[in-house]
Amino acid sequence: MDQTDPPDPLSDLRDRLRATHEAAARLAGDAPRVPPQGWASPGSGAEGAPADPGLGDELQQLVTVIASLRELVPPELQQQVTDLIRQVLVLVRAILDRWIERLEPTRGGEPDVEDIPIS
Repeated sequence: MDQTDPPDPLSDLRDRLRATHEAAARLAGDAPRVPPQGWASPGSGAEGAPADPGLGDELQQLVTVIASLRELVPPELQQQVTDLIRQVLVLVRAILDRWIERLEPTRGGEPDVEDIPIS
């Protein structure tokens, strides 16, 4: 590759994907075992440090790959997806509002009463 050529983003993406694939294969190859502190979430121990320091690196690599993929998508398509997600969320909110409205009894109305004759 010539020094005047810009770096190839696809080559960089391939390298990141390869590193992520190797990390996933390494994790898949480990035998399932109970961690020393049980199934407690990382950072819930006395020291507050994660049990596996390499896990943060692998998560960072995954986030980097996702960010790289997002950069490859044209801005117009990103905007269309954003608008679609917004419309779906508005639809879900309207459905939930309607559902809650049907579940709630009507308030403020007079209760139905019946006179009971006393003999």
